[in-house]
Amino acid sequence: MPELPEVETTRRGLEPHLVGQRIDSVVVRDWRLRWPVPRELNKLASGLTIHTVARRGKYLLIDCGGQGWMLIHLGMSGRLRVVPQSTPYSGHDHVDIVMSSGMLVRFTDPRRFGALLWTEKDPLQHALLNSLGPEPLEDSFDGKWLHQHTRGRSVAIKVALMNSHIVAGVGNIYANEALFGARINPRTKAGRLSLQRCATLVPTIKQTLADAISAGGSSLRDFFGTDGSPGYFQQQYTVYARQGQPCTICGTPIRAVRLGQRSTFYCTRCQR
Repeated sequence: MPELPEVETTRRGLEPHLVGQRIDSVVVRDWRLRWPVPRELNKLASGLTIHTVARRGKYLLIDCGGQGWMLIHLGMSGRLRVVPQSTPYSGHDHVDIVMSSGMLVRFTDPRRFGALLWTEKDPLQHALLNSLGPEPLEDSFDGKWLHQHTRGRSVAIKVALMNSHIVAGVGNIYANEALFGARINPRTKAGRLSLQRCATLVPTIKQTLADAISAGGSSLRDFFGTDGSPGYFQQQYTVYARQGQPCTICGTPIRAVRLGQRSTFYCTRCQR
């Protein structure tokens, strides 16, 4: 599933192609995404000029000149590509946003767990966004916030980091990697993590995400950037998907367990 670094990589790839461009039309071939694509989307968006391409958590927000916003979620296997209008489409290419530049943004989603919605109100107040926690790369997310919002929680800290109401967008891959970087066992109860350890963990989360964005995200299964190029952060994994391989620090075989129904990887010696 695309996580925050993949969504941010997609945003950065889209931005130079979309900002300042007029939408000529929106072609919908399959309305059946996670939530139905609005039937009137072509009528609502055609003729509008895109002002910004933003991100909130794992959602992309396309500002159509203050007249409305497209909210896009890539789901499990979704991707957005910028291609010439003459590019043939395949069976999983569900939506084309056709631009006045002669290019289009193509939304491809084999599993159809993604979403493309429309709102004319403040998108941050949308039901899908208004209860999200702080952005992990912003100053509002710090050790004090994490410590305060994990008090009384008996779930594992790795599960807590994936709770978008605590912090928005830290997915499975990067929670694994950040916990290794902070030397914290992912099974530790969130409510038992001290303020000092929270203060150590938060900068590690920020650095892990920043490194992944710089590397263009990860290329597990379906993710590629808007130009079709893969991300390379998977070459830097220290624990994720390395079950049985030696720890990069102590050589102990990496262990795998299930937490919150997600695969979790850690070093039993380095992470306490």
